[in-house]
Amino acid sequence: MLSVRALRHGSLASTTFDLADGECLVAQGPSGSGKTLLLRAIADLDPCEGTVLLDGHSREVIHAPRWRRLVTYISTSPGWWCEKVGPHFADWSAALPLLTALGLPEECGGWPIQRLSTGERQRLGLIRALLLRPRVLLLDEPTSGLDVPAVAAVEDLVISHFNTGASGVWVSHDDAQARRIARRRLVLENGNAKESML
Repeated sequence: MLSVRALRHGSLASTTFDLADGECLVAQGPSGSGKTLLLRAIADLDPCEGTVLLDGHSREVIHAPRWRRLVTYISTSPGWWCEKVGPHFADWSAALPLLTALGLPEECGGWPIQRLSTGERQRLGLIRALLLRPRVLLLDEPTSGLDVPAVAAVEDLVISHFNTGASGVWVSHDDAQARRIARRRLVLENGNAKESML
């Protein structure tokens, strides 16, 4: 279980919630309301106030690289540091079933990063994160650059990950998507954080 207590960072309102294993919480709100700040604070990527625990263990007692493998942030624009796709993956063969699930060809491992569309980058960034087998996924609008079939493929893949007992916080502006992937939502607006059922 992920527990967030009185988490504050920049414009992010004091936010408290629990996330059970296998559960997804949708985060919504207008631009600038703190959705990305929330995810980055949980992932321990930015300094913040408050407490975040995984199975009762504070992130302060877990080595930062290990925390970020357990609680993995997936940016809308994933980072790339090599010229080609393949070197970003420790085990390309392990990525192959996920590539197929998301409609990407096996040979994309040899593609230059500059060739990738926004949607291809998003899907490859998701695959790279899923190969870490995180306990918690922090998804920052992971389908914003995708067409309808690719959105469905990403939702199916991530939901199957939740079905293994992982959990997630998913930022989405799409109410229909929110209802497909979650039963609860956290709305951030005007310095407030309010939770409700979908």
